[in-house]
Amino acid sequence: MINSEILEDKISSSPKTMPVASICNGTVIDHILAGHALNIVHLLNLVTHHKIVTIGINLPSQSMGYKDIVKVEEWELKPDDINQIAIFAPQATISLIRDFQIFEKFKVNIPDHITSVIACPNPRCITNHDRIETFFYIKKWKQTIQLQCRFCRKTFTKIEVHKRKLL
Repeated sequence: MINSEILEDKISSSPKTMPVASICNGTVIDHILAGHALNIVHLLNLVTHHKIVTIGINLPSQSMGYKDIVKVEEWELKPDDINQIAIFAPQATISLIRDFQIFEKFKVNIPDHITSVIACPNPRCITNHDRIETFFYIKKWKQTIQLQCRFCRKTFTKIEVHKRKLL
């Protein structure tokens, strides 16, 4: 038998909204494909920033069914970071928050190339053996995104790149 006390019963009616804590100053990355928030956290190396990071996974969304969200307090994305997010979350929106208000909001755009963000999945690529900055051309074709390494010339899908350690 569980010895517990009900502090408040709010389960009785079905909720129409889901409250998510707001932040005073920082960045909100919204509309991330469900289950992919951790990829964005690793991509941006947020674990080492010593900032408060809040992650919502599989949140209900009218437009997407389910989505993820990442909030980072006291930190604003740089333009390069925003472009890199677009590769792994092309439908994402970015909100810059100041004094609990949205200061600026925009959608990400897929860049033509990225550098120093991901490691090449080709184990024989020179970037995996020498201290050379990685460089990938981004190829957009219909709904797919492919990345071509500038050095080994091999082309990879986002899934292949995700399986490889991010730099």
